[in-house]
Amino acid sequence: MPGPASGVAVSGDAKTKYEEVKKEKKHRYVIYHIKDEKVIEVESTGKRDATYKDFLEELSKFKSECRYCVFDFPVHVEVQGSPDTNSMSVDRLILMRWCPENAKIKQKMLYSSSYEALKRSLVGVYKYIQACEFEEASQAAIEDVFKSKK
Repeated sequence: MPGPASGVAVSGDAKTKYEEVKKEKKHRYVIYHIKDEKVIEVESTGKRDATYKDFLEELSKFKSECRYCVFDFPVHVEVQGSPDTNSMSVDRLILMRWCPENAKIKQKMLYSSSYEALKRSLVGVYKYIQACEFEEASQAAIEDVFKSKK
């Protein structure tokens, strides 16, 4: 199978950490970076009890650098066939491409062209999000994505 358009590969550890979030619920989130323009590696993980606010604090370290992020986001869903207001909380995986406006053009292009390879490697993501500023990555913005039917 041919590699991604950018030639960037997804490391085995990147896939393993994703599975640890998805199946084993070991982490709340994973932040990835592209190392040496060749491979998508794990930058950091968040403890399972980490909040979205904790995640945003960590993401704020990358004001001018692109990253990929997986977050296991708790969402309230209505339970079908039950009384009016019943809902339950479920975790939904989001994959975010973080490309801030002031990142270098070459880096933005590399992250954009490598995104499909990562998407193919991380099976089971519920929503894909692109954020260029913190407002687009805010908890309210993510909750709005889940409310929309798209």
